Amino acid sequence: MSSPGKLEACKAVGFIGGGNMAYAIASGLLNKGVVQPEQILVSATNLPNLQKRWSPLGVTQATVNNEEVARKADVIFICVKPQIFPNILDDFNKMRNEDCSRKLFVSIMAGVTLERLKTNLEMFQPFTLARAMPNTPMQVGVGCTVYCRAKCHQLTDPLYKDMQRMFEALGVAHEVEESKINAVTGLAGCGPAYVYEFIEALADGGVKQGIPRAMAIQLAAQTVMGAAKTVLDTGKHPAVLKDEVCSPGGATIHGVHALEQGSMRGTVMNAVERASKRAAELS
Repeated sequence: MSSPGKLEACKAVGFIGGGNMAYAIASGLLNKGVVQPEQILVSATNLPNLQKRWSPLGVTQATVNNEEVARKADVIFICVKPQIFPNILDDFNKMRNEDCSRKLFVSIMAGVTLERLKTNLEMFQPFTLARAMPNTPMQVGVGCTVYCRAKCHQLTDPLYKDMQRMFEALGVAHEVEESKINAVTGLAGCGPAYVYEFIEALADGGVKQGIPRAMAIQLAAQTVMGAAKTVLDTGKHPAVLKDEVCSPGGATIHGVHALEQGSMRGTVMNAVERASKRAAELS
């Protein structure tokens, strides 16, 4: 495979749905120079809002016509909520039995299985289908994505490899079995929200101790980023790194004790479990 970010077969990238996840992927790809604004198409129901948000990215091909995006793009990301998915199928039906063998459809809809996607997108004959679970930090190039694929008559390998290159350019990316995607949704897909809550709580603690709000947020975010980078760069287990900070009788171990009293680890594990189960329910 070529180096991440160098697309070979994909000339245009489409987004069905222009919400937060679509915006994160598109802005990340633009920031990394993987695609240019003129290569992006996006559709949503509210055109003024869509244009207001996407125009600053340089994206001018915004429309309410899902069919237009599907026709013009080579890789089409389906970025609508699962409950909205049935509403876009009428637009796709206008392309029934057209040759879509040179297109790749990538669903990022939580809980929607490849089998359900194949059934609902049967109007495209033949076509190539993938399912992915990215997260919003892709917009700053440090996302996490897992993905899997389905063979529907024909596998358009060059486009699938281009999809991999896009995800790899925006952070960590792994191909997995579909059975793992709901668990990853609960961990990495939803995980940024858990971390944002922790950063806010950490900053609130600083404010309570007299640190100005803006400084407290900056210090909390930098602390989380630094700790995460230390885990990734050193390869040490988080428990080992925690022990390195906890001096006997020191301030840190007293703080860790307070976290344990609040069942922080159990609460976070429960959050991942509940989010994973909800993703499975959506299927």
